[in-house]
Amino acid sequence: MAETGRIRVAKDKAELVKALTSVDGATGLFQTYADVIVFAAALGAKHNKRVPLGEISKREPSPIPQEQFIVRGYDTVINVIAITETKDIKILSFNEDKNVEKRNHIFEEYANGGLELLQAELHGAVDYTERILLMLSSEKLENQPEEEFDLSRFI
Repeated sequence: MAETGRIRVAKDKAELVKALTSVDGATGLFQTYADVIVFAAALGAKHNKRVPLGEISKREPSPIPQEQFIVRGYDTVINVIAITETKDIKILSFNEDKNVEKRNHIFEEYANGGLELLQAELHGAVDYTERILLMLSSEKLENQPEEEFDLSRFI
C-alpha cells in the first residue's frame, strides 16, 4: 500500500514523468510532477488501465507529498477515481483506518496505467507536446456523436 501522504511513481516510468515536466529548465508539457501524475491517472481511469507499481522511484521523482495535489485541487480527482473503482462512498471517510492509503493506492495504480499508455503512445516521438495534443484531439473526435446532416436548417 501507499505511504500515507505521498503519491509514488514506478521506477520504470520516472524518466517519462521527468521528460513531461518543465522542471530544471526542461520544456515539458506539464509544470509539476503532480500535474503529470493526475493527467496519467485520468487517462488510466478512462481506459480502465490499473497497473501495480512494482519498484518505486526513490529519486526524481521521489514520492510526491499529497499537499502538492491538494493545493492544486487534485484531491478531488483522487477521490472520484477511488469512488468509481470501489463503488463505495465510504472510501472518503476519515473515520475508517487506511482509507487515505487505499485512495492513494488506487490513484497510483491508475496513474501507472496511464503512464504505460503514454509510454506506448510517445515511443519514438520527438515532440511530446504535439503527440499528446494529437492524442487528445483524436479522443475528442472519437467521442463526438455523429450528427445527420439536416438540410432543414437552411430553409
